[in-house]
Amino acid sequence: MNETFALSAVVTAMLAVTLPWAKRRIELSLAKHPSLTGHSRMAKRVASLVPGYAYDATRFFNSDHAPVAVVARRRAGLARLASLYTERYARSLALTAQAAEGLSDLQFTGAYRVPFQYSPYLRQQLRVASFVRESAGVTITDLDGNVFYDLTGSYGVNVFGQDFYKQCIAEGSARAQTLGPLLGSYHPCVVDNIARLREISGLDEVSFHMSGTEAVMQAVRLARYHTKRTHLVRFCGAYHGWWSDVQPGPGNPDKPRATYTLKEMDGDSLRVLRTRRDIACVLVNPLQALLPTKGAPGDASLVDSARRAAFDRLAYTTWLHQLREVCTQRGIVLIFDEVFLGFRLAPGGAQEYFGVRADMVTYGKTLGGGLPVGVVCGRKALMKRFREDRPADICFARGTFNAHPYVMATMQVFLEQLDTPAVQAIYHGLDARWDARAAQLNRRLQEADLPVQVANLSSVWTVCYTQPSRYNWMLQFYLRAQGLALSWIGTGRLVFSLNYRDADFEEVVSRFVSAAQAMQADGWWWHDATLTNKAIRRGILRELLAHRC
Repeated sequence: MNETFALSAVVTAMLAVTLPWAKRRIELSLAKHPSLTGHSRMAKRVASLVPGYAYDATRFFNSDHAPVAVVARRRAGLARLASLYTERYARSLALTAQAAEGLSDLQFTGAYRVPFQYSPYLRQQLRVASFVRESAGVTITDLDGNVFYDLTGSYGVNVFGQDFYKQCIAEGSARAQTLGPLLGSYHPCVVDNIARLREISGLDEVSFHMSGTEAVMQAVRLARYHTKRTHLVRFCGAYHGWWSDVQPGPGNPDKPRATYTLKEMDGDSLRVLRTRRDIACVLVNPLQALLPTKGAPGDASLVDSARRAAFDRLAYTTWLHQLREVCTQRGIVLIFDEVFLGFRLAPGGAQEYFGVRADMVTYGKTLGGGLPVGVVCGRKALMKRFREDRPADICFARGTFNAHPYVMATMQVFLEQLDTPAVQAIYHGLDARWDARAAQLNRRLQEADLPVQVANLSSVWTVCYTQPSRYNWMLQFYLRAQGLALSWIGTGRLVFSLNYRDADFEEVVSRFVSAAQAMQADGWWWHDATLTNKAIRRGILRELLAHRC
């Protein structure tokens, strides 16, 4: 009897311990995105198993089993493109090839412009230049004198146009010239920058860093320091720099650590935030409003036409308010990562645009006025890096070039310009202007019966494809041939500066449509009823398995 009672007590105690743990584990699993992007450990294992293989000349042109006549059109089309690139961009290509021998960045971006199976053959036939000599207005000019409309946005830096940043740098350099690159002490302009950033962010204190990645690192470190909790929450697909804790899957050789990657705009994720006790902070990149739970839309992953994007301002605002509520209730630090999107949507950034206040905000890119910078703004209680009662318990963060005089002076000019009537006028009707432009391009594409549409979050756009195809990634090369400059990720992200006039944009529309028509004429969008996105993915899976054997 006593033994039975003791055994029952042990079992009851074990259940009391394990059932809540199991419940939390199930809740966490439900909050993760069902794809590999939500399961970093599994994603890394799968990535390590993907075999390297490349299509030969035959397979390159008929991986979708197109008819012989269509394949011939594709061959002729690529040959014309290659000839055009070789003749038109000769000097730019030559310098790119020379630099690539010793610049690993160029080797990487060159290899990952398109899906890996096509990349080796394409690089033999068609080379892309990476050198330019000047910029003006909304255009850039390469070494051969070719003028391109700039759709790169300088990775988010270029909000107001290159001339704006040239002015910021020139005036900032003049202000800092007397002091020079003296480090350790501060230029007086730092005081103005602090005051302005406190006003913009609505937060108490500021720290300066040399990149957006560094700023996010410091914000997360401070959140862990003050909450005494271990884990950060990031949302599936969001980019927060390239350091280990915010890039836990493929691309990071380290094992995933104290990071939960959850679904965005999902009740299961809110449930995890309400119940777990180890979460120090939640990182939000408002750029994900365009692609919730999806990764950066590079053309290297454009294996079919499944890319989808859409922006619902009301729905995302509601989501941010829900996050704000649960983070407040649970003592979790809510961090807005505005490194990319800051100042593009509103003078007060995403906080102003969505009407939600974070506990900490990180800025970068455009805030430096064209120079490298990272900034953390936060509540006073979260920004302190030491404890008076525990002098050895500190949260260290220093950097040689933090608050560099030339960067601070250039930032001061940027912030002053932000308050001018000319810049403030740019924000008036901003969403309506860019939504109308996206609709204009979509209408023209539809009228031309082209299988392409765009989705936009203000001036940040993603190209989507409406008909199953294995060759959508070819569009980037036709767009470049029409004088539209893209970043290395291709059609996944077009970033316009806000100084585009209607006439400039009309020229972009005409060139975009012409590029798509040329690609269609060359047979890359051939299609029949058997070619579905599911069929394409199954075919690629069979190839992968065959090359593993």
